[in-house]
Amino acid sequence: MKEREPVLYSACLLGIGCAHDGRHRAHRLPPGLPGDSVRAVPVCPEQLGGLPTPRAPAEIVGGSGRDVLSGEARVVSRRGADVSRAFLRGAAETIRWANAAGCTRAVMAPGSPSCGPRWHYDGSFSGRRAEGPGVTVAALEAAGIAVRGPEEEREAAGKKDCR
Repeated sequence: MKEREPVLYSACLLGIGCAHDGRHRAHRLPPGLPGDSVRAVPVCPEQLGGLPTPRAPAEIVGGSGRDVLSGEARVVSRRGADVSRAFLRGAAETIRWANAAGCTRAVMAPGSPSCGPRWHYDGSFSGRRAEGPGVTVAALEAAGIAVRGPEEEREAAGKKDCR
């Protein structure tokens, strides 16, 4: 029996109701993912950081996840609470989980202040997007773990099938 590759996934993409509103985001995961060759390792950085579910929505203010890691930006809830420490703690725990499971890559949920691979919301709570990764994605990339969004993963899986 061939061993399946461990791949870290945002738990909400796998149907676990851990998003800020207590719902899942499985509808964002294209059909066929994760594939049969993958052992999905679910993780919710915000829960690992100690935040409850449901919780107030949060957005990055003043930069991207990289800036939160360096202390130059912060994560603030819609209620005005600075939740940066919980996001940083969740990112660190996520890296521990990824390393323990042997993950070298991850598929993370778009738009999330933790898991957004390429963009997140800009901190105005108006639906405007800002470029750059979420806090956990920035930490995963700094740790050498490759991160994709669901669509990028689907495209990469399709390319693998063509070989």
